[in-house]
Amino acid sequence: MSEPALPAYVELEPGRFREDAGLAYEDYVVGHVFEHRPGRTITTTDNIWSSLLCLNLHPLHIDDVYASGTQFKKLLVSSLVTFGIVNGMTVKTISQRAVANLGWDKVRLSAPVFVGDTLYAETTITGKRPSGSRPGEGIVTVHTVGRNQDGVQVIEFDRTVLAAMRRPGAPATDPGPETPGPETPRS
Repeated sequence: MSEPALPAYVELEPGRFREDAGLAYEDYVVGHVFEHRPGRTITTTDNIWSSLLCLNLHPLHIDDVYASGTQFKKLLVSSLVTFGIVNGMTVKTISQRAVANLGWDKVRLSAPVFVGDTLYAETTITGKRPSGSRPGEGIVTVHTVGRNQDGVQVIEFDRTVLAAMRRPGAPATDPGPETPGPETPRS
């Protein structure tokens, strides 16, 4: 295996590093596939709290007794929980440096998700082009698939993000702007 093309750390000065996440526009390559890890196991709390937060009061998501009388025989995880978790898994790579999310299309839920299932995601870069109206930025499209622990596809969707291009002359490992936060004490 060769040296990674997208290092996980940027050296700010000798011996001092910052975690690096997300892609600049130039880093997106059509056809590249990213496996997002770690997986995420869905809990009862995830399902019930998120369902209530979104006012999805369908008893199939929040009432054990009701759910036991359905074809599923147990609580079904809300599709918004499934979508939110799978989409969230992609952020570190796909949109950590994005200027904006432009939208999601073709969301398909292909299999039920239950409490205790562990979800995994992978994203394929499907297109990119410079923005016609925003110099220094580009539009990137991706296709994400979420699967459970058995490899069964449970969700897929397309997503479009507005991605910043690197500053002219910036290296491939450009750390980007400083992230606000407390100064790290140095000994």
